[in-house]
Amino acid sequence: MRTGGGGARIRSVEAFAVAVPFARRFVLGSGAVGAPDARPDQAAAVVFVKLTTEDGVVGWGEQRALPSWSYETAETMAVVIERHLRPILLELTPFDVELFHQRAAKRLSPAVSNGFPFARAAVDVAMHDAAGKLAGVPVHALLGGKTTDEIALCSAIGVGDPETVREHAAQSADYAAYKVKIGGDPDADAAAIRTVAEVAGGKPIWLDANQSYRPSALRQLLDRTSDIRTIHCVEQPVPSTDTLAMQRLRGLIDLPIAIDEGSFSAQDLARVIRLDAADLVVVKICKSGGLRNALKTAQTALSGGLEILASGLTDCGIAFAAALHVFSQLELALPAELNGPELLADLYVEGLDITKAVATVPTAPGLGVQVDEERIRAESIDLAFH
Repeated sequence: MRTGGGGARIRSVEAFAVAVPFARRFVLGSGAVGAPDARPDQAAAVVFVKLTTEDGVVGWGEQRALPSWSYETAETMAVVIERHLRPILLELTPFDVELFHQRAAKRLSPAVSNGFPFARAAVDVAMHDAAGKLAGVPVHALLGGKTTDEIALCSAIGVGDPETVREHAAQSADYAAYKVKIGGDPDADAAAIRTVAEVAGGKPIWLDANQSYRPSALRQLLDRTSDIRTIHCVEQPVPSTDTLAMQRLRGLIDLPIAIDEGSFSAQDLARVIRLDAADLVVVKICKSGGLRNALKTAQTALSGGLEILASGLTDCGIAFAAALHVFSQLELALPAELNGPELLADLYVEGLDITKAVATVPTAPGLGVQVDEERIRAESIDLAFH
């Protein structure tokens, strides 16, 4: 079967699930993500993907399953990759990214948005890593090249009491901005926002509700914090399916509204733009289904007059590096909230350069990082789906 790109065909596809430990407790509006004294459950593990070509070139991908954030679990990701995406990949080369997504969409038909984007993103990242190595260029060169060498990072402050929030914010003094998670309680959230503002000085604050608010309660929260002039925007205050509530909120509050869980694909965002339901969009590789799909969302945003925010899902090094390559060619409204190095006990790669909360875009071939395969294999868990 003729493929759409050059290079060595993919010979093998392996998936590993690892319950990656956190360095500190981290809570979203939709629930706890992780803590240092407890590994995530299997459903919320990180899935690593290893592609090997016929001539031995290896590409690595990674995505975190987080069922409280989106519907995919580690089990579903592993099943989709091993039973449905592997047969497609074994007919292709790492350069055949668009052909892979076309065939994946036919085999696992998407509904109103993209289908199984986290599983596909893990594979997509691995394909780009291998393709860059085969071509001898960094991934950003495959995407059109970078426009910046460094990306400033935004600190992620989880839902918590004022004392805990103050401690975390103080530990993040090097960061250029703060993303404050809010959980739906106007009193508690106002206290947390005020605490971060005291520590942050004049640095921008990015609120993220993770779908935890009703419009009326959000107005109460913003009324109580109206004197804090450094609040830049509020992200996904209402449920992801309620785009009309996002639209109504734009008429109820003065603060710019960002959409995240409510927009996975470029097509999703086109509907949001038509409804005038957001001012900014959060771009994530995981929900987009891959690197080029994330860039398609970004271009749709720019075409519709929306600003771009960059984020990840507590990535363990591989997906973090992929995000650096993507966001190195975009103009971001705020520093990127790529919080894996901040929140995880350890990363599973070497080669990242992060100094005073500023990450350098890798320049070595592929993703530009060295993956600790021995550790991934040693810590992998049996998902028992066979």
